[in-house]
Amino acid sequence: MKILVIDGQGGRLGRRLVESVRKTCPEATILAVGTNSIATENMMKSECADQLATGENAVIVACRTADIIVGPFGIATADAMMGEISPAMANAVAASRAYRVLIPMNLCNTYVAGVVKGSSAILDDAMEHIRQLAGKDAHE
Repeated sequence: MKILVIDGQGGRLGRRLVESVRKTCPEATILAVGTNSIATENMMKSECADQLATGENAVIVACRTADIIVGPFGIATADAMMGEISPAMANAVAASRAYRVLIPMNLCNTYVAGVVKGSSAILDDAMEHIRQLAGKDAHE
């Protein structure tokens, strides 16, 4: 099972996701891709990712082989995260055959109804879903 974590900005959510995915699915191969070097560096500090990469092309290439893609909702929205998500990146995430687990965030001129800011229950729910997916083929 190859799980791709994508994040940008400072990579704080990405780091939490990488750490949580490692605890939830210890046998998974985790690829952490930052939209910028700061995000990648922060995810690297978790010491939980098997592979790390940075930038638009890394996102596009990693989306081709991932079984599950995890990240903030903005990774599938062109020009999100203050422009860090290019249209090509968003398209790669949206067009990937991977199963997507997107974390809703009320940031960058986007409001997701029903989301309480900073709710750890959202992250817990995402990890439970990933755990269930890891027990079966994510493409089912």
